[in-house]
Amino acid sequence: MPFQVSPGVNVSEIDLTTVVPAVSTTEGAIAGNFKWGPVNQRVLVDSEDRLVNIFNKPNANTATDFFTAANFLAYGNQLYVVRGRTSGTLNATAGGSAGKRIDNEEYYNEVYTAEAADGEWVAKYSGDLGNSLKISICPNSKAWEEAITTQYVVSRNSPTVNTTVSAATNFKEGDILLLGPDKEQRKIKTISGNTITLTSDYTGNTVSVGVHYVNSLTRRWEFFNEFDQAPTTTTYANSVNSTGDAIHVAIMDEDGLFTGQPGTVVEKFEDVSVAIDAKTEQGATNYYKEVINQQSAYTWWAAHDSALTNAGARADNGTAFSSTSDLPLTHSFDYGVDGAKLTSAQKIPFYNKFKSAEDVDVSLILGSDADTTLATHLITNIAETRKDCLVVLSPERADVVNNNAYEGKERDDIITFRDGLPSSSYAVLDSGWKYQYDKYNDLYRYVPLNADTAGLMVQTDLTRDPWYSPAGFNRGNVKNAIKLSYNPSKADRDQLYKKGVNPVVTFPGQGTVLYGDKTLLAKPSAFDRINVRRLFIVLEKAISTAAKFTLFEFNDEFTRSQFKNLVEPFLRDVQGRRGITDFQVVCDGTNNTGEVIDRNEFIGDIYIKPARSINFIQLNFVAVRTGVEFSEVVGRAT
Repeated sequence: MPFQVSPGVNVSEIDLTTVVPAVSTTEGAIAGNFKWGPVNQRVLVDSEDRLVNIFNKPNANTATDFFTAANFLAYGNQLYVVRGRTSGTLNATAGGSAGKRIDNEEYYNEVYTAEAADGEWVAKYSGDLGNSLKISICPNSKAWEEAITTQYVVSRNSPTVNTTVSAATNFKEGDILLLGPDKEQRKIKTISGNTITLTSDYTGNTVSVGVHYVNSLTRRWEFFNEFDQAPTTTTYANSVNSTGDAIHVAIMDEDGLFTGQPGTVVEKFEDVSVAIDAKTEQGATNYYKEVINQQSAYTWWAAHDSALTNAGARADNGTAFSSTSDLPLTHSFDYGVDGAKLTSAQKIPFYNKFKSAEDVDVSLILGSDADTTLATHLITNIAETRKDCLVVLSPERADVVNNNAYEGKERDDIITFRDGLPSSSYAVLDSGWKYQYDKYNDLYRYVPLNADTAGLMVQTDLTRDPWYSPAGFNRGNVKNAIKLSYNPSKADRDQLYKKGVNPVVTFPGQGTVLYGDKTLLAKPSAFDRINVRRLFIVLEKAISTAAKFTLFEFNDEFTRSQFKNLVEPFLRDVQGRRGITDFQVVCDGTNNTGEVIDRNEFIGDIYIKPARSINFIQLNFVAVRTGVEFSEVVGRAT
């Protein structure tokens, strides 16, 4: 207790309720090729639907990594995804003349500098998918709806409207026209000179036979029906004596690449303000740049349209905001480029987002179609450094897909691939790829099995515990496999298993099964089994997390006893759940000697007898004579 200089009561409390916490073991991680989404940023995905929403559907370049991620999510619901990119990948721009690189939100906020070539808007993410977008601003009530007083001619069953002046002056492509006595609505498809071409024929009434002459018509903003009223002045601007700051913004999937339906409105922002200090009634920002940057899934702001007078100025000094154009400010996105497909070596910087255990908690790193270079990096520089996760790998596609030049060619090439990898208990290698249906493109594809191998570990965690083997007929059933690219025979399985390769086998009538539980540790050891390695990852991760609260305490008998009382109940619980057969915790004066204490160190020795999985079963059937008592032969016949 603190020293007191006068009488009084001091109250303090000591917390001795610390326990060993539960640790997560089901998070996967992958980096690779995806069609859309933030680049070089970890994104936690919990389902295949979410994967599609963020990273879009697969194509030929992205299918392997996409379905590796999707297959893992068929077993679990926690996967960190990092999208990679090559140098040629560019974001589409609207109103600009070239593509732009913006990787993610951090890049936009800290690195990006707008240039004239960027126009007014840049697609949120890189790739030619952004070219499908269109953005339109309605800056005032005339752009919203206006009666055009110029003579025009419309013919019944015709897609054209002829005006007496250049139509480009008063109309925009996409605008809605109210035509004829019955005000039939038609959209403008194209404008050329004095001729407007509609998206479909005018079929309404006409004054004279087949032709209608009128000196005025109504033009409406393309997105007139998506908003309740014309933009004028926001409540905030009105309260500070400013005018004309409100605008409407609509974003459309013009080509239908996002939604499958061209012309679908994907986002709309009503009555946002061009005033930088604008607020909503709830006190949040209503400045259109910030609102769209924060809320849009499709675009970043790059610059104010030149027609928006005083855009970006403050409203609290009575500013008059306006637009020099009475037409909508509309741009289609262009110049987005996918870039080349990432090679395995090019994926390394993006996988390095998982390098630090302090930055992100992951348990299973999916290799996808990793070659020897990438696989070695994942094992040596990530898993072996972190020591809290497994790298899960498959052989290269060429090793097992259509690789039957001679009998045993697949087996030999898999072994060659394995021999090129380091010995490590933090890595697992299966035997192939599976053939599965791609529902997004209505075709079949070969996909590496490492996501399924990792997924079976997750499924085992959810139904049993991490120290159970994920292999076999009880827990090792692979999902969504039409067939295997290579179904190893018993002879091949014997050769593969000696090398630490876990065969995946299709048994007639019994499905496709992970039929091995080895790590890539070449040394004979308990750690050459998946369940033992994952047991120790859980124990080390949980106990080390709890041990952090012993830092900076005194290395005395009380602290050492407290540590033992913390660890032993946790180990007894694991023992009761069949993870270990026995244990002992030593933390006393025998290992915390005076020299150790003087070095400000603290040592706890934890001895574990891990439970082992059954890999081999021997069944002995013994025939005996009729008159023999079993007690006479049991134990001697074998």
